[in-house]
Amino acid sequence: MAITLFSHPSCYLHLAGDDHPEQPARLNAINDQLIRSGMEFVVQQRDATPAQREDLYGVHAKLYIDEIYAKAPSEGHIWLDPDTQMMKHSLNAALHAAGAAINAVDLVMSGDNQQAFCNVRPPGHHATHDQAMGFCLFNNIAIAAAYALKHYSLTRVAIIDFDVHHGNGTEDIFAGDERVLFCSSFQHPLYPFSGELSAEPNIINIPLAGGCKPQQWREQIAQHWLPKLDQFAPQLVFISAGFDGHREDDMSEFMLTEDDYGWITQQLKLIADKHCHGRIVSTLEGGYALSALGRSVVAHLKAML
Repeated sequence: MAITLFSHPSCYLHLAGDDHPEQPARLNAINDQLIRSGMEFVVQQRDATPAQREDLYGVHAKLYIDEIYAKAPSEGHIWLDPDTQMMKHSLNAALHAAGAAINAVDLVMSGDNQQAFCNVRPPGHHATHDQAMGFCLFNNIAIAAAYALKHYSLTRVAIIDFDVHHGNGTEDIFAGDERVLFCSSFQHPLYPFSGELSAEPNIINIPLAGGCKPQQWREQIAQHWLPKLDQFAPQLVFISAGFDGHREDDMSEFMLTEDDYGWITQQLKLIADKHCHGRIVSTLEGGYALSALGRSVVAHLKAML
């Protein structure tokens, strides 16, 4: 068995500024660790194709998407929110990041490989129905989930977001949609300062204080997520894979390690093996300490195997 890794050269060309943490070096760090670990021999690498406007309209407001296309600069940069900017390569990178997740859905649903990982940027989980924010232009995981529901007539998909920041955009898009079970664990309070309370039954948030240690994180997941996921019996498992809760990452105050990311992936693989023939689509979200990011992604991919 192999894991298919989707990426595209355009994802390296999007630049958010010299001092911005969301850098092309993140993808290089992952590739370097794949080589060091020997995982490159069990990963099948493919170039992503870009998402189409109709795919984006599946989760984002048409007016928002059309404005992004219209605003895309040919030189210089523009700010979409205080953390999120576009330059001449950003739209193409974002389209390939979303397209990679769609490609991954087609791959795992066709049975060619049961698991796929999207090594892409910009990330997506903060992008709401009608707003770019938090480094994110399009909500890659939400676009892929909506695509799977529509094109494969699925009725139950799960999205698990273990980024240290609340997946507010994904929640905004799917809150109240009984076809989607959304689980997000995150430090609270921390950007985007949301998710502490959710009245929708299909949203399972785990807000945790800064300094959260691995055992506490694992216990909360085992208590709040795993029984609900098993009961929900998803037909496809999506992962918003953010690794910025690592203790080496100064984006947060969590104390997780790559072993914890391996553990949660193993738990999700058990769910996927039981309910949906092992089908998992994972896409990169956060993770900004380069060595820790690379090691954590390798642990994530090893656990899928």
